[in-house]
Amino acid sequence: MKCNLLLFGIAAEIVGTNELTIDIVKDSNVLGLKKILIDTYVGFKNVDQFAIAVNESYASDETVIEKNDIIAIIPPVSGG
Repeated sequence: MKCNLLLFGIAAEIVGTNELTIDIVKDSNVLGLKKILIDTYVGFKNVDQFAIAVNESYASDETVIEKNDIIAIIPPVSGG
């Protein structure tokens, strides 16, 4: 099943683009997506520090991902 990722900040730098379509297993959840990201991109080893939003709502690890969902990977915000 395909889902669309929007990547911001360091997440986009890790992947090399700000948009990405990936295949995941049907009925996968956010935790499964995090595992895919860690396995595919070494820069996501600290993915638990990133916020994940599914269809513009922040999501927990248990949130199920549906076909054609839009998922945003949002890095931690820092600054002063």
